[in-house]
Amino acid sequence: QVQLAESGGGVVQAGDSLTLSCVASGRTFSNYAVGWFRQAPGKEWEFVAAIDYTGRSTYYADSAKSRFTSSRDNAKNTAYLRIDSLKPEDTAIYYCAAHHFGTVQGFAIFANEYDLWGQGTQVTVSS
Repeated sequence: QVQLAESGGGVVQAGDSLTLSCVASGRTFSNYAVGWFRQAPGKEWEFVAAIDYTGRSTYYADSAKSRFTSSRDNAKNTAYLRIDSLKPEDTAIYYCAAHHFGTVQGFAIFANEYDLWGQGTQVTVSS
């Protein structure tokens, strides 16, 4: 069983950049696709980005295409989400999630397509 742990959140200023990390332990991380979601206070879960198990392909929500970059280093069992030009509306708890590459066709953009989750990391952007 792969276990996920996010880190890298914090309180930042609008316009800053931040890179969140998702470290996996357990089974072979390179067999798992990774997705990133966020939940802002009082709002619904929001899909942000996904990266395939190889790291060669990524997919972004329309709202994330210009400022978010998903990447991974399978040798380090780590996935990353970089956020540039942070805005106050990016304030949320960010979660990474994973599913085995064989369980979903294409990119998984719904939370119920993932079966492994991290505990989340808080990102707060002050104006």
